[in-house]
Amino acid sequence: MTEIPFIHEHIFEYAKPERQSSLVTRITADNPGPFTYTGTGVYMVGTQDVALIDPGPITKAHAEALDDALRGKTLSHILLTHHHSDHSPMAKPLAEKYGCKIYGMAPNPPQNGVSEIQLDAGNDPGFSPDIDIAHGDIFKGGDIFKGTGWHLQAVHTPGHTSNHMCFALREENTLFSGDHIMGWATSVVIPPDGHMGDYLASLALIKHQNYDIIRPTHGPAITDVNPFISAYIDHRKAREQQIYEAVAAGHHKILDIVTHIYTHIDKRLYPAAAVSVLAHLIHLCETGRVKSTDCSNNDAMTLKASFSVI
Repeated sequence: MTEIPFIHEHIFEYAKPERQSSLVTRITADNPGPFTYTGTGVYMVGTQDVALIDPGPITKAHAEALDDALRGKTLSHILLTHHHSDHSPMAKPLAEKYGCKIYGMAPNPPQNGVSEIQLDAGNDPGFSPDIDIAHGDIFKGGDIFKGTGWHLQAVHTPGHTSNHMCFALREENTLFSGDHIMGWATSVVIPPDGHMGDYLASLALIKHQNYDIIRPTHGPAITDVNPFISAYIDHRKAREQQIYEAVAAGHHKILDIVTHIYTHIDKRLYPAAAVSVLAHLIHLCETGRVKSTDCSNNDAMTLKASFSVI
């Protein structure tokens, strides 16, 4: 299995505006956890006329920290990478307070799937951008003649969720990657809103852009970008081949595949492994390598489905 060069050293302070570059400041919310790592890193882009990317959860301490960071500045845009509750709830209170618009992509309508297994921070039921955005949309602010101008371009990266958006800062060749690529862990892909085929394609798209730095919402920045993304892709492909070989060897049920492959993990992690296996199996069905023996509709596949090679 391909090893990903995860970055576990992360130097930061909660609730303190921390300058990351001439145009980027990070404020980290105090919401650490198994899916948020050290907490939600809110990025402020610009120096006077600013945008916020993923303003995070609603807590009194975090609201005060954002107010401190925004003091003396004009908040012109709130940009959301996706609809999970560790990323977007603070958007509405901030937009009302500062008189700006919220930009994001609406998620696909809910479908039957495996959402009953809580493997992520959960959906934000109040997620409702003022302006629905699309791949390639550009948002700008600041003053280019004073060296404070900035341009952020939306990069649609479905996979973790159907509506996941990254944002590329043109002036610094930087990508704000949300949960699409993280330095400390792999991203969770939960069908049906999460889709492994889309995720792999989105990783390839990001690698092709040759960014100098990636700033995830959780954890440290990634500075050796292309080798890191290559390891991400290789890891997923190696896992998929491992799952295919398990099915070929006669392991037709997902739980059977999990216990066959994940021999060194705590059994309490089996539900997470099972969802990952299902996402890969759906992709293997779509690429014509395996088939579900009791369901022809990929979106209707569940953890109880059976599979065989073609």
